[in-house]
Amino acid sequence: MSKFYLTTAIDYVNNRPHLGTAYEKVAADVIARYQRLCGVPTRFVMGNDEHSQNVYQRAQELGIEPLAFCDRMEAEFRDVWQRLDISFDDFIRTTQPRHREAVTRLVSRIAEAGDLYEGDYEGWYCVSCESFKPEKDLVDGRCPIHQREPEWLKEKNHFFRLSRYRKPLLDHYAANPHFLEPEIRRNEILRLLEAGVEDISMSRAGQLWGIPLPANPASVVYVWADALINYASAVGYGTDEELFERWWPADLHVIGKDITRFHCVVWPAMLMSAGVPLPRQVFGHGWVHWKGQKMSKSLGTAVDPLEAAERLGPDPLRLYLTREIAFGQDGDFTWDRFEERYNVDLANNLGNLVSRLASMARRYRQGRLVSPAAPPGPLAEAAAAAVADYRRAMDAFALHRGVAAAFDVVDRANEFITASEPWVLARDPERAADLDRCLYDVGEAVRIAALLLTPFMPGSCREVLRRVGETRDAGALQLDRDAVWAAPPGAERTVQAGDALWPRIEPGKPAPGGAAAPKRTDPATRLSPTLVRDSGAGRAARAAVPDEEQSVPTRERSAVTREGRESMSEDERPGRAAEAPPATEPAAAEAKPAPAPPEAGTARISFDEFMKVDLRVGRVVQAEAVPKSKKLLRLEIEADGVRQVIAGLARAYSPEALVGRHVVFVANLEPARLMGLESNGMVLAAVDANGEPVLLAVDDPARASAGARVR
Repeated sequence: MSKFYLTTAIDYVNNRPHLGTAYEKVAADVIARYQRLCGVPTRFVMGNDEHSQNVYQRAQELGIEPLAFCDRMEAEFRDVWQRLDISFDDFIRTTQPRHREAVTRLVSRIAEAGDLYEGDYEGWYCVSCESFKPEKDLVDGRCPIHQREPEWLKEKNHFFRLSRYRKPLLDHYAANPHFLEPEIRRNEILRLLEAGVEDISMSRAGQLWGIPLPANPASVVYVWADALINYASAVGYGTDEELFERWWPADLHVIGKDITRFHCVVWPAMLMSAGVPLPRQVFGHGWVHWKGQKMSKSLGTAVDPLEAAERLGPDPLRLYLTREIAFGQDGDFTWDRFEERYNVDLANNLGNLVSRLASMARRYRQGRLVSPAAPPGPLAEAAAAAVADYRRAMDAFALHRGVAAAFDVVDRANEFITASEPWVLARDPERAADLDRCLYDVGEAVRIAALLLTPFMPGSCREVLRRVGETRDAGALQLDRDAVWAAPPGAERTVQAGDALWPRIEPGKPAPGGAAAPKRTDPATRLSPTLVRDSGAGRAARAAVPDEEQSVPTRERSAVTREGRESMSEDERPGRAAEAPPATEPAAAEAKPAPAPPEAGTARISFDEFMKVDLRVGRVVQAEAVPKSKKLLRLEIEADGVRQVIAGLARAYSPEALVGRHVVFVANLEPARLMGLESNGMVLAAVDANGEPVLLAVDDPARASAGARVR
């Protein structure tokens, strides 16, 4: 029977976890919950690394025993993970007897293989990293990660013959090209191995806080070697062979990109030496930045994950981290962006859809929806396509694309309501079956979307499923069986109303969690029509977007007819139930020819107004045509993280011609939707004599790299 054993890096406990630490745990939890949703037996392990000198020193500062300090911090960490709804199956601590047994056994096996020897070592040691640093890796004499000067240490150690495993490791990477993902991390490790690796210290002398080295109890096992073995000790290595046989090798280690050397060179070499099978895959995720820097308590750039969760809720935070940050890339967290995503994705979109469905079901069918004999409408096909996209994305750990696939069902349901106009159908008794079909299909679409989003927002999706009439326990649902369209004639569902799931946040008003909502900056000044389309209002750069695409409703602007709007009750209008802006007339009705460029000396703006526009250099990492569109391309642009931008470039550029190019784009526009796809930015282009876009080029991408500010 298949299984899935998943781990995260274990954490030093000298400080409470920050949002960067929480990101790793949330992403791993999403993967674990997805595997369970697929019906795969899953074991998800997290834990604490307690033998570091950082921990020992912190306990000394507090005047308590190290183990007592670790006990206290275990409770702190577990509290954070519980409040973020992290569903780990086991929590390993390196001070536990089961771990000590595993370390003793594996290190002994390495010694028996002839891969331990005594020697002297001296070099730069970063206490925060708990690792020695080659001088070439220092930046201005400081650790590049923690920005502090390392200590010069000289001591007698036991060394591990890492150099012996350079060729076996290269062979393993050649035979298993996906052993390390993403590709950029794999290439880094391959370059390291190809350049040659030196033997490394396996012990520390003169320390009592740690696990004694079997061959020399006066020394302790080096903290990194000790910590890596947790992945095996957590499933019984050295203590429970039946458990170990069942779960090992690990299917996935989820770690930060800064520790891939330990996990993808040292750890597999240790396992090779000890005769233990290697893990199947390692994924090195990116960092969460705050004001352009990696989150770190020592650097003063940390955000408390509980503060973020208390402000808008744990599920909105989980959604933000996995939707906003492409898994494997760096990303940024700001309070403004967090609030914006909450309003756009949850208050205005999913929450509003659930409220509209409940309102119409109550008004027209007393909450009881029955599937008519007629076949399902277009939502069934759209949902099936989204489920397929979702599976492909999630199987590839492209979590942000998995979220996008789920929200595509939500978007299609909102568009379907706009096109079907159930408030008009309700006025004609002869169209009762059409109204039944419409409402039941919307309910089925919401059910499937909530199922797909369950790994990301488990608590919220349980409530959404309950409201749309799902009577089974959410934990018992499975993707293969339940993410299919289930609307046979006569099928019934009871839709229940309730308070707004995600009340819209207004600038300066208290957030749902009780904390003051962060202040919004003023929206950026809109630029000329020569900019390639994306704008929050859906009107900029119309010259670059065909008319049929301008009419696609965005999340904030469901296009409804005036006649239909007047026949709707107050709480049925798009956005009303979730306190979103009132609906407007169809976008197509507003479309006008693109205005001519302003004459010189007119429409001037101040310097301060211009500086509100955040222009950035971005590198196109992926490009593809948008289905059913002659002009639009879907771009993935790397800057501070990777974002999706929909641009009207298809008539001038092939997707292949854009990959790898550096472009200039507006980075601080509100998200908008085109052809059912969300766009997060606006690519800058000129317009030639034929009205076709001409991209603005970056003269020297090496100097103005991805993410550079344009001024």
